Amino acid sequence: MKIAITGKGGVGKTTLAGGLARLLAEEGYNVLAVDADPDANLASSIGISPEEMEGVVPIADMKELVAERTGSKPGTYGTFFKMNPKVDDLPDALSRVHKGVRLLVMGTVKEGGGGCVCPESVMLKALLQHLLLARKDVVIMDMEAGLEHLGRGTAGAVDAMIVVIEPGMRSVQTAQAIKRLASDLKVPRLFVVLNKIQSKEEEEAMLKHLSEFTVLGSISYNPEIRRSDLEGVSPYDTDPKFVGEIRAIKERLVQELGMEG
Repeated sequence: MKIAITGKGGVGKTTLAGGLARLLAEEGYNVLAVDADPDANLASSIGISPEEMEGVVPIADMKELVAERTGSKPGTYGTFFKMNPKVDDLPDALSRVHKGVRLLVMGTVKEGGGGCVCPESVMLKALLQHLLLARKDVVIMDMEAGLEHLGRGTAGAVDAMIVVIEPGMRSVQTAQAIKRLASDLKVPRLFVVLNKIQSKEEEEAMLKHLSEFTVLGSISYNPEIRRSDLEGVSPYDTDPKFVGEIRAIKERLVQELGMEG
């Protein structure tokens, strides 16, 4: 499975990505979790401590590595560089492993616009293409809402995109916008997960606004998840209810995709 998880900031997509990664690793899959969000906090959702992440730099910020692999000069634009840099060794060399989950922090290109043709963007796109097309792992990607890393050459290799939304019409509108973008990129399947649901009535009210989507399930509003976030630990290690909700979402996902659970 190659799954991209997206949504506007603060809706809980990183919580879902970390929970899915941990569950799938626990079930025996080789899991590669990719942090492609500028906030880069997937590590804590997986349960990796700040001490374990000490010294980890997002690949987009590794100027010397980018220069070495692309043949460019750091900080320069408008010069020639390789469009197909070697990246196949990077997932194993630059990742951190925790509870069977291999975490790779990609970062994002902050300069020149999301569509810039610069060495950093070429490097990230080549790496993502390798992860989706060549690696045999289950890949779970925590992405920013703009889907900056996904282009037409890689989006079709994603088995599904999951949009995480919270109660409210703004989140529904965000999901609709992402659906249009995903359709343009030819993402095969698009699903929704509801987060921070406080009651059955609230869930049912949201489902009425999401008739055009396949909803995989919901995650309850839970102070334990907030507490885990504040303490820098994974709710997967502290909250059995959260684990049960993640398992139900995963089972619906593999059912929808026609894969073995």
